[in-house]
Amino acid sequence: MPVEKIAVIGAGVSGLGAIKVCLEEGLEPTCFEGSHDIGGLWRYEENNESGRLYSVYKSATCNTSKEMTAYSDYPFPDHYPNYLHNSKIMKYLQMYVKHFDLLKYIHFQTKVCSVKKRSDFSSTGQWDVVVDANGKQESYVFDAIMVCSGYYNDPYFPIENFPGITRFKGPYFHSWEYKSPEKFLGKRILVVGIGNTGADVASELSHVAKKVYLSTRRGAWIWNRVWDNGNPMDTVLFTRFNSFINRLLTTSMINKWAENKLNAKFNHEIYGLKSEHRFLSHQATLSDELPHQIISGRLQVKSNVKEFTENAVIFEDGSQVHVDIVIFATGYTFNFHFLEDNSVLDSQCSMYKFVFSPQLEKPTLAFIGIVQPMGAILPVSELQSRWATRVFKGLNKLPSASDMMIEIKQIQDKMENQFLKNRRDARRVPFVDYMDEIASEIKVKPNLLSLFLRDPKLAFEVFFGPCTPYQYRLQGPGKWNGARRAILSQRERIIKPLRTRVLKNGHPLSYRSFWCIDLQDGKSQDIYTFRSRKD
Repeated sequence: MPVEKIAVIGAGVSGLGAIKVCLEEGLEPTCFEGSHDIGGLWRYEENNESGRLYSVYKSATCNTSKEMTAYSDYPFPDHYPNYLHNSKIMKYLQMYVKHFDLLKYIHFQTKVCSVKKRSDFSSTGQWDVVVDANGKQESYVFDAIMVCSGYYNDPYFPIENFPGITRFKGPYFHSWEYKSPEKFLGKRILVVGIGNTGADVASELSHVAKKVYLSTRRGAWIWNRVWDNGNPMDTVLFTRFNSFINRLLTTSMINKWAENKLNAKFNHEIYGLKSEHRFLSHQATLSDELPHQIISGRLQVKSNVKEFTENAVIFEDGSQVHVDIVIFATGYTFNFHFLEDNSVLDSQCSMYKFVFSPQLEKPTLAFIGIVQPMGAILPVSELQSRWATRVFKGLNKLPSASDMMIEIKQIQDKMENQFLKNRRDARRVPFVDYMDEIASEIKVKPNLLSLFLRDPKLAFEVFFGPCTPYQYRLQGPGKWNGARRAILSQRERIIKPLRTRVLKNGHPLSYRSFWCIDLQDGKSQDIYTFRSRKD
């Protein structure tokens, strides 16, 4: 049967991309968003509205740079900083929605209650969806479902792993409740967990608190946003050239290089952060501020918690400190309560390429954006959506269920050998390789040989430059005429927000229009207008 009507669950970064991709493919999307606005976790709110668990804390800044984080056919404004505060992310999403006229497809204040297969699912692949729209239940029938609600919907709060916490007299809570540091002035605070959120929250609190302790079970490798020569870290590391070199190196060689590189910034052992695992075995933590707060004595790294008393915490190394507040930055689990048949989620990596369940008779359910790339999630989820919609339409075929299970098992075995067994690494994938893997399914992976023959300048930037999302709009379904110019002008957009002062002996800042005339069709198709200036 022809697929036409698609349910998109969630209007965050993945859901918005999914709506737009559905429209590209001539499908009819209906997006259900439980809150009153777009943005998902990126929409900061001081007080969480009813039924909404997670939003970023007030100071949250994106860990991936703007060029690597953009939708593939909609670059960020050139004057935006490379690493974006959550308010800038929200502004960009609002511009994206307006530009592609997506708002009319979103039903706000509408919570998805249940998603279940219809009685004739084996032949139609259709789904019954029940939603709660402002207290009124409504039922729909959809040809396919795109789950875009992410994995920040179920805080992991294992208080049973912390003996004595229930007799602790001070407040304790999960980090999703943290918003800003003002009310913690002069307090002694313990933050449990050294992931990105734990490191950020502990570092921020150390500016106002009397003392901050950061507890970690196994330590962490800390890398930072600002990389060699001041470039955004992901634009330097996530290139096709580096991906090619990595395939030639052993895991041990990569670990040694990365660990030496990070220890050159600051010695992890001296700072109490030395981990029990190698660099590639567990997701590293990104924090620019953590080592600064440690060296200034505002923050102390402590070992794993052994137990709590009424007003103190005892660590496994035998040390004990008094604390007033405990914040558990212990991560999240993903749980889609609206799915009637949770057997499609037997384990966190039981899906084919982390998108499709091989257990379904019809491939009309796709999970978008629940993978954890070593890089930006937005372009990954957008590419997953482009693949999913073409599978829905029958333009791309999935392998047989048995073949999918074989590949899934191979991935699971590889992960068990390479990564630690934990939630953070269960869906971890290399950024460039995974993007290329999905892109190959729909034939939008750049053909480097062809590029080198007909457009050497573009080919050079595609291979040696950052693997930005625009590369997946150069050819095939969804080709965008602006992709070439977006790629060739990306370095200019990286530099522009930094060049705010002209040195006395330096040259005036001058912006030239990059490739304002398309060499292929002779038409002016600038993405942005750059003006010369001497101020």
